[in-house]
Amino acid sequence: MDWKEEALRRQEQIITDLQQLVSIPSVLDESSASKEAPFGPGPAEALGWMLEEGRQAGFTVKDIDHMAGHIEMGEGDELLGILCHVDVVPAGSNWTYGPFEGAVKEGKLFGRGAIDDKGPTIAAWHAMKMVKEAGIPLTKRVRLIVGADEESGFRCMDRYFETEEMPTLGFAPDADFPIIHAEKGIASLHFSQHSFKPDGQLLKFQSGNRTNMVPDHAEAVTSLNASDISEQFESYLNINSAKGSITKENGQTIITVEGKSAHAMEPDQGINAAVLLASFLNRVFKEGSSKDFTQFMLDAFGTETRGNFLGLAFNDEVSGDTTLNAGIVEFTESAGGIIKVSMRYSVTYPFDDKIETCKERLEQTAFQLAVSSNSKPHHVDAEDPFIKTLQAVYTDHTGDEAELLAIGGGTYARVLEKGVAFGMLFPGREDVAHQADEYVYIEDLMKATAIYADAISRLAGEKKGEQ
Repeated sequence: MDWKEEALRRQEQIITDLQQLVSIPSVLDESSASKEAPFGPGPAEALGWMLEEGRQAGFTVKDIDHMAGHIEMGEGDELLGILCHVDVVPAGSNWTYGPFEGAVKEGKLFGRGAIDDKGPTIAAWHAMKMVKEAGIPLTKRVRLIVGADEESGFRCMDRYFETEEMPTLGFAPDADFPIIHAEKGIASLHFSQHSFKPDGQLLKFQSGNRTNMVPDHAEAVTSLNASDISEQFESYLNINSAKGSITKENGQTIITVEGKSAHAMEPDQGINAAVLLASFLNRVFKEGSSKDFTQFMLDAFGTETRGNFLGLAFNDEVSGDTTLNAGIVEFTESAGGIIKVSMRYSVTYPFDDKIETCKERLEQTAFQLAVSSNSKPHHVDAEDPFIKTLQAVYTDHTGDEAELLAIGGGTYARVLEKGVAFGMLFPGREDVAHQADEYVYIEDLMKATAIYADAISRLAGEKKGEQ
């Protein structure tokens, strides 16, 4: 079967389906949550659209409390799971094309979710249809498992696996090709300022709304005189090639700075607006709780993202460096500073010892640490036959060696007993997940669809010699 040719034959429909899914602004909205839309109207609509596609195509479909669902084909005792998600992070700002338009320009389809994870979801869905319509005999059931809360804590998968079967093996098309067999642990760290005494300098600070994104905007309300610091602020922006503004309103000075969004798994690919603004404020504040806040931001997150100052730094051969992203940064006159951090830690990380070391170091600062959540690392042995099959599929379609990778991102693969992340970002392509102007190459979308169809056929189809 020439899966590449079959994918190209369906190209127009694949693009249309992705545009329809991208057009649904499936961002978490707990303020509008209900029994019918537990994560808000957008995620529920996107999940419903996906499941309806399965019904119309004649697959077996199940909706699990509007949090997750699946589309299934085939027969057999064993189950191959393909885990995708249809929720997306907030659009953010500075888009060239509308984040929910699905514009096609110069061989790319633009939109929030184009590469994370609506594009891969559509590729996997059409791959299943291709295998079914080709009449490939299957010895396993194949189930496209779709969640609506991947970007905000995997609550969809927690609910799904309360009642539904764990796949025998599976993959998540929600990261990089060739194959990601190791995923770092993900911990949410909460740093809060203690012994806080208002000093009247910093009245409010706000940056970011998700810990898994590098914040691209920061705003501070201060009592500083705008005319006293305007020239220094402009110089600071020029030195750092940054954009920002300083205005006066109701006797207060409002300062904003723009950064660059990126995924928390590699914060160095972005520019943290909270760090930028804290760095400037630290130059103009006098001693006090306001300066304690900005100084801590600089010490802990200002010069590097590996956690050296906090005693959290660590790396290993399997998965590389531990990284920290200060994704939500706040300050109020009543509570002081709060910094919510996504830490992506190495597979062999001595978690308890490192957290204890960090707490000891914080005794010399104005901050304390609490661990809000912790998802342990995930790893599948490189010699597993499942891995070998996926490597063969990838090499046959690309001609390249299927190197095994480790990432700091968290995919649905980590909820499987035996699962990996398998695409669909190809080597050499820029990772634009969670960034403005997120896109997917149409060429890559077609190539991935063919790869997934072949993988389904080999993993769930009859082996040579089977009757």
